[in-house]
Amino acid sequence: MDLFPSSNTLIPIPIPDGELLWLAQLPLGLANEEVLARLVAQTSWRAESITLWGKQHLQPRLTAWYGDARYSYSGLDLEPLPFTPLLLEIKRAVETVTGEAFNSVLLNYYRDGRDSMGMHSDDEAELGPEPAIASLSLGATRTFILRHRQSKQTVKLDLTSGSVLLMRGKTQHFWLHGINKSARQTGPRVNLTFRKICASADKLQQKTK
Repeated sequence: MDLFPSSNTLIPIPIPDGELLWLAQLPLGLANEEVLARLVAQTSWRAESITLWGKQHLQPRLTAWYGDARYSYSGLDLEPLPFTPLLLEIKRAVETVTGEAFNSVLLNYYRDGRDSMGMHSDDEAELGPEPAIASLSLGATRTFILRHRQSKQTVKLDLTSGSVLLMRGKTQHFWLHGINKSARQTGPRVNLTFRKICASADKLQQKTK
């Protein structure tokens, strides 16, 4: 039985120099709370340190990388774990609503309001020049911040439980995004960002020489 029957149409969120699309609720055959609980319990979470400006920093959240390909960012080289049955079902549902194909997913576990995500772009070479990245949120609502690299325009979106945000086109080239810490008492949240790894960074660099 398919746990995640299909779906609704994403709504465009107009921004310059990029494409954002939004769906308030991914159709799930299970309650959001149950999917969240299963992901928290079944995921092989890791506390990773990343390199920023030449220094090591412990990420303020837990992470896990699943899929068919390796992925590198901020000094981390992630070996993929095989998709679990639950992650495969979620991936199929996300692919149905977005019309995109993905082969990997990065999971972020925000345990409370003290966990956060610094401003960054998902612009690694192995994602390709115009990556499509689909973000599914489960659990506590957190504010997603986008800031244009040049104009400094800021867009804030509340990512509610069950919602899907699709970033594609030139978004990663022109925009940074992140999630600030919250002083409010905030419950747990798991965010799944589905990606397509096109090739290793070495292979892509060789092609451009």
